[in-house]
Amino acid sequence: MNLSNTLLESSHFPVMLDEVIKICSPEKGGIFVDCTFGGGGYSKEILKFPNTSVIAFDRDKKVEKNAKILKDKYSNRFSFFNEKFSNLQKVLDNKKKVDAIIFDLGLSTFQLQDMSRGFSFKSKDKIDMNMGLAPFSAEDVLNNLDEKSLKSIIKIFGDEKEAFKIVKNIINFRKTKRISKVIDLVKLIESSKKKNFKKKINVCTKTFQALRIFVNKETSELIEGIIKATKFVKPGGKIIVVSFHSIEDKIVKYYFNNFSTDRSRPSRYLPEDKNNSIVLFKKRNNFLIPSSKEIRINPPSRSAKLRFSIRNDNNFIEPTELKDKFKKYLNLEEINAQ
Repeated sequence: MNLSNTLLESSHFPVMLDEVIKICSPEKGGIFVDCTFGGGGYSKEILKFPNTSVIAFDRDKKVEKNAKILKDKYSNRFSFFNEKFSNLQKVLDNKKKVDAIIFDLGLSTFQLQDMSRGFSFKSKDKIDMNMGLAPFSAEDVLNNLDEKSLKSIIKIFGDEKEAFKIVKNIINFRKTKRISKVIDLVKLIESSKKKNFKKKINVCTKTFQALRIFVNKETSELIEGIIKATKFVKPGGKIIVVSFHSIEDKIVKYYFNNFSTDRSRPSRYLPEDKNNSIVLFKKRNNFLIPSSKEIRINPPSRSAKLRFSIRNDNNFIEPTELKDKFKKYLNLEEINAQ
């Protein structure tokens, strides 16, 4: 893997780049969609091969400067859209299927390192956490939502066992002062958590993750995105997803496993329900993880899992079972914090 820094990547390492490129097979040419452009690592590598073109998406307007570098170099083969990947249909053409669609989920290095965005525990700025095109901020969530909603968000999206105590302290604090700075939230979480010196993970991690997921509707985006990707990728084309936490991986694993030709059935004695046997992929697959070498160079990659699936030639049918399975997350993200 070529991990040398460039102006384009600027200390951003595309996770499992070699593995993604091997799965994409850009040496054969084709049309590729980079749903989370960020530093442009995947797009840049694909465009090195002739007869390839890349359509890139990113909800964060601030990455447009990275996209311009590739646009200037590959004007006829690269295009960028400041758009959520749940809106793939706004750009892609049903008649022109693509060869591979890539999702690199979660927070980018650029977003984490920009202290004005409020993603980092070290920030002294406002609690924003908006990745782009979100209707409200984490500050709105903390100050506007009721106790029950806050507790559900932190407990479900953060898997935070002490959500009740954290939220209690948030509610008491905001009675006298608006929670607007990251440092305010950090102090509230630290005062709510039991000290465990054996744990290396920062005590704020789970609450920050929960707020970020909720603000950006990350589970809704993922579910809509992979469904739309299935519609636009050609037979034999691939959908590749790099995820970083258990909720994301759970959704991707369920979708690829349960909508594949070799999916499991609840019981061999039960008749197959034709209405719920949509087969969209050729077969199930196991996940890949970063090499020890990559983790040494880029420690944040240690939690990454890569899953991919190959589209079969069946007609696309909306996989409503996927949305039903994760309705708990979808309903929770419908709460308005404005």
